[in-house]
Amino acid sequence: MLDSSKLKSVCNLPLIYNKKINTSGTSNADVPLADPGMYQLDITLRRGQSLAARDRGGTSDPYVKFKIGGKEVFRSKIIHKNLNPVWEEKACVLVEHLREPLYVKVFDYDFGLQDDFMGSAFLDLTQLELNRPTDVTLTLKDPHYPDHDLGIILLSVILTPKEGEHRDVELSEKEVVGSYFSVKPFFWRFQTQSLRLSDVHRKSHLWRGIVSITLIEGRDLKAMDSNGLSDPYVKFRLGHQKYKSKIMPKTLNPQWREQFDFHLYEERGGIIDITAWDKDAGKRDDFIGRCQVDLSALSREQTHKLELQLQEGEGHLVLLVTLTASATVSISDLSVNSLEDQKEREEILQRYSPLRIFHNLKDVGFLQVKVIRAEGLMAADVTGKSDPFCVVELNNDRLLTHTVYKNLNPEWNKVFTFNIKDIHSVLEVTVYDEDRDRSADFLGKVAIPLLSIQNGEQKAYVLKNKQLTGPTKGVIYLEIDVIFNAVKASLRTLIPKEQKYIEEENRLSKQLLLRNFIRTKRCVMVLVNAAYYVNSCFDWDSPPRSLAAFVVVEDMLEDEEEEDEKDDKDSEKKGFMNKIYAIQEVCVSVQNILDEVASFGERIKNTFNWTVPFLSWLAIVALCVFIVILYFIPLRYIVLAWGINKFTKKLRCPYAIDNNELLDFLSRVPSDVQVVQYQELKPDPSHSPCKRKKNNLG
Repeated sequence: MLDSSKLKSVCNLPLIYNKKINTSGTSNADVPLADPGMYQLDITLRRGQSLAARDRGGTSDPYVKFKIGGKEVFRSKIIHKNLNPVWEEKACVLVEHLREPLYVKVFDYDFGLQDDFMGSAFLDLTQLELNRPTDVTLTLKDPHYPDHDLGIILLSVILTPKEGEHRDVELSEKEVVGSYFSVKPFFWRFQTQSLRLSDVHRKSHLWRGIVSITLIEGRDLKAMDSNGLSDPYVKFRLGHQKYKSKIMPKTLNPQWREQFDFHLYEERGGIIDITAWDKDAGKRDDFIGRCQVDLSALSREQTHKLELQLQEGEGHLVLLVTLTASATVSISDLSVNSLEDQKEREEILQRYSPLRIFHNLKDVGFLQVKVIRAEGLMAADVTGKSDPFCVVELNNDRLLTHTVYKNLNPEWNKVFTFNIKDIHSVLEVTVYDEDRDRSADFLGKVAIPLLSIQNGEQKAYVLKNKQLTGPTKGVIYLEIDVIFNAVKASLRTLIPKEQKYIEEENRLSKQLLLRNFIRTKRCVMVLVNAAYYVNSCFDWDSPPRSLAAFVVVEDMLEDEEEEDEKDDKDSEKKGFMNKIYAIQEVCVSVQNILDEVASFGERIKNTFNWTVPFLSWLAIVALCVFIVILYFIPLRYIVLAWGINKFTKKLRCPYAIDNNELLDFLSRVPSDVQVVQYQELKPDPSHSPCKRKKNNLG
């Protein structure tokens, strides 16, 4: 074992390597650092000893990250409530430059909060012996507090040289592992000698399956408020994927009925961390309890009903969990194109033909996105260049290209394929600048509704700002193809829309609040003008109606005065900061309510304005079908059948997700704000390659 106290340091952090080098072995010191060959680093993360306590109970929930060259290449599982964790996890990393040390970071996992730093260390790869197992002891340090003892991490490593011809394999692995989440390498299990880049991309799926979770209800939860009740909500986490349920006010037996999906990356499953919280306005939310779901213990293609006891608290959570096989989501280079292969194209067209209406209703269509290149990007680095990479998102599916370093006109030439679950989804393509050890810088973004795509046409899309309200610098060239079943797409329109679980929570914005107020005022004025019109049709005064309106308004004012008196009494007990936080939350709530009201009115207007022809035609067809049915069947029988269906739905299917078909339909219609966000901007002619060539000749 090695003692890191005898080792060199880099950037004031511990640099760990094997001091006992056997002269009979082959050391990297004998290999030129400029050697173009590749190296394979096999790492076994053994255990940690005497790690730092970061939680209130004097323990931690540690996990470990490995980084090389600023890139995260491995993340361990979380060991809960243990300062001497045992991992025994293996990772295999392809290394291009031995100058780049292995950077090891340890964190304490805090669900819903930022994870706490527990220490870091370096391993100098140039001092490892080739083809020889080496046990390494890493002494963890904090660069801000170098005197603190943060414990040790024990590793076993083997460094093996690879042939130079395998660079392409490393590149393809980078694109696969460079996806949205920290992916444990499944890629390296294959015989790398027999793989070419195109073969890897053709066969690789970035996640192995889908975990569908339905949060049904909570039972007998712990009361956290003074009134003997709680305002519970639930957080889920699988790796980097997070989901937060809606808040159920004033109840200990909440009924959520929410459904969402996680991507499953590990073949053996994974563990879903679940925590229940009580929402408190103006202060930190109260912890109710936690539980876990071990996916490796669940059989696939089967729905499991789970009643989970909350640990460190009281009560149960009831879930439905289903593990299904992965959808066809992949990355390939431009030479490997599913739609250009005539046989594959015919298979895809057959899969979504009108004759296969009732085959897998969730599989609505197929999307292929060619990310070709970008031009004239913003310079994000001090050198006047950028290191751009591209992120392609469809709902909660998110894939990445490789990074093109020091280039404002990058060429990616990659093809992404997705399965479409909702034809009303919006494809988002975002360009970022890669920064080592920092979050990536935003360079531009475009949002493209699937129904507005023209198949097979290569187009230059002007990049927009984060809010998608105006242009930023640069254009991106995309070629997109959409194939879908119109009947399936229509039926899916009448079920709840999939929620994005990676969206940021809304924050208070004066500009956004004012905009929502103006939008709501515009909708209200439409109703007021309609009321004036109806009033003008009758054109007579009604004293009883005026008296009734006066009584209603008077009652409302009295209720408001009583609530104000109660609020005055409660406010005496609150501190100044709590008042500020409470006011901010109220403003955010008002901002969101105004947005919902305005969006609802705008969506109704846009349905009749034919903003989305598919939805307008769908409404007309549905109306015609209803008229035909009404011609043959009396209205009272239709209402009776509808009522029986609604009232017996919970009896026939106790765990069905509550929904309203009309509201689900309207949720697919874009509001005026979304119409502006999805609107294509005309590219500046000066960005055209032909125009630039002419200017250069001049």
